[in-house]
Amino acid sequence: MTVLITVWGASPGVGKSTLCDGLSRWLAGAGLRVDHFREEEILTRPQFAAVAAEFTADGTVRLPTLLAATARFVDAVAASGDDVVVADALMPYVPTLLAMGHGEETIDAFMADLTEVLARVQLVMVFLDGNAGSALSRAATREGEQWLDWYVGKLAGYEVSPPVTDVASAVQYLLRERAVTLGAVRRKGWSLVVIERADELPPDGVLQVAQRGLTPWLGEQTDTRG
Repeated sequence: MTVLITVWGASPGVGKSTLCDGLSRWLAGAGLRVDHFREEEILTRPQFAAVAAEFTADGTVRLPTLLAATARFVDAVAASGDDVVVADALMPYVPTLLAMGHGEETIDAFMADLTEVLARVQLVMVFLDGNAGSALSRAATREGEQWLDWYVGKLAGYEVSPPVTDVASAVQYLLRERAVTLGAVRRKGWSLVVIERADELPPDGVLQVAQRGLTPWLGEQTDTRG
């Protein structure tokens, strides 16, 4: 059964994409067939074409469309023969659902359906925890101050709660996003590796913690010494 590693985090800038790059190189170096699903590919992979079309049309996606696309993705994974998929900010879609104004009851019902769809893969989520304010600052340093204005403006345009008007309220919203995401995943029994204070660790340190945490699902095929 293919292992699907879905990587999420407490905030932009906490190191999700860097970790996905490191995990993909490490796993490929161990001789495994790896599919690295980058964050932006949800709008370009054929299995998600209907999601991209709906989102492009009005900025929202119907939940049945998202579930059907995920089922097609699982079919493609099964047919590919890949050993591992490393997915950057893909499942469980909770931030997207919150941005569309869905409440926690709807999210829990969706998560039950999503978990059933994903039953054909060995699913494990890696969550990079840390201080959202520090991570946003790090992202702004990397991308430029205009990025932070853009990100706050993006959240302000969504139906999120609490509403976002500035950086401080964005941090408060991200705390809720973190709580809802982790709560939903835990209630549905997803395998979970939480990396504490990921924003304070160097990239190699984050990778090493993730490697050790993933050993139960990847077994002896990988060298967790990095």
